[in-house]
Amino acid sequence: MLLVLFIVPAYVRAEALTRQMQGDSAWRDVERQATLTAAAVRAGPASVLITPDIPGVDLIQVVGPDHRVIMSTPAARGLAPLSDVWPSLLTSKRDLQISTPQGRLYLSVVRLSSSLNSAVVYAARRAPDATSARRLWLLVLEAVVFITLAACIVWRIADRLLSPVGCIRATLCSINSNNLSSRVPVPPGNDEIVRLARTINGTLDRLEKANECSNLALARLSRFTSDASHELRTPLAGLRVLLEEAQLHPCDTEFPQLLDEALRDVDRLQTIICDLLLLSGLEAGIPANRDVVDLSQLVKEEVGQRKDLVPVLLRLETGTTVRVCRIQMARVLTNLLDNAQRHAKHVVQVEVHCRDAMAELTVSDDGAGIPMADRDRVFERFTRLDAARCRDRGGSGLGLAIARDIAHAHRGTLTAGCSPLGGARFVLCIPFIGSAPSAIAG
Repeated sequence: MLLVLFIVPAYVRAEALTRQMQGDSAWRDVERQATLTAAAVRAGPASVLITPDIPGVDLIQVVGPDHRVIMSTPAARGLAPLSDVWPSLLTSKRDLQISTPQGRLYLSVVRLSSSLNSAVVYAARRAPDATSARRLWLLVLEAVVFITLAACIVWRIADRLLSPVGCIRATLCSINSNNLSSRVPVPPGNDEIVRLARTINGTLDRLEKANECSNLALARLSRFTSDASHELRTPLAGLRVLLEEAQLHPCDTEFPQLLDEALRDVDRLQTIICDLLLLSGLEAGIPANRDVVDLSQLVKEEVGQRKDLVPVLLRLETGTTVRVCRIQMARVLTNLLDNAQRHAKHVVQVEVHCRDAMAELTVSDDGAGIPMADRDRVFERFTRLDAARCRDRGGSGLGLAIARDIAHAHRGTLTAGCSPLGGARFVLCIPFIGSAPSAIAG
């Protein structure tokens, strides 16, 4: 259809230019013929018949002042004067179009002398047949009909092709942040609209997942805030009770005991706040300086500084080197040992060895152990298990969560399981560097 839109105007313009050129050529021919005939008449003897010099200009007449035909071409023999037009004294030539029984004519009139009663020469040729003009208008009409029909067809096809776009738009208008489960319809085929619908659905999938993650994060944050508030409120409430009782009964208050109990509550508050700050830093991804550390040597040093009630057995492979933040790794070991000491009955065991390019730090106890259903939940913040492993026995409820976040920050893992000693077993795995361990230390 676009081709027709370009061709038809071009053809119409070309036809108009052709007709104009034909008209200009006809005028030039009749003017020249009239001039040549006038010159011949002036120069030669009179003759009844005239021979045309220009092809196509076959109607030539010499008409006297009395409007009688003196001479003519064979084609004009027996015809009345072609026109009654007479040049004025101001001009010796006139050009005009006339209508005759022979059709429309291009006519040029030339006076033979300057006298007003001079004879004139009529030279004429027929105008182009109107059939070409009719063909032109017929072509234009056909083009208009064809373009209209093509436009209707294209409109129907476009409406059918774009109807899925309307469905997609309607579906997108119905989707909001509270309902991201809807998907736009995917029409059959593999064209651009189909690919657009698939892309939109993929984007909606990602938005829905992001929204779910955001809602989950908000729920976790709300739960964490509630638990943190509760944990901070408990020692604060105990401290307030102690101080108010001392204020009401100063004479009955033993200040050394009061100070000891108050300091225990303050220590509990300080521990929780420090743990919260550490967790916040780990979640923010604050970088920490990392050094190459012998994990077995680190365990020896940390265990040697502790004064635990339950003995700690060491099974260490020397040369187990890792690239870690020494302070954070010591915090992991401390949290795992504190947890084991709270729940062990007779012994705690610490092992360090290398396995499959990973350094493993294992802390086991012979306590009550952790049920299978709680082995992942135990790493959540402020998680309460049964009375045997409740954090009220001394922990802040954040130690294992901190240990796991530190492990993840070092591209490692921390898992809970069953110990060969009968209690709980925590396994820290982080990437190992250097050569294989060469000795066993106990």
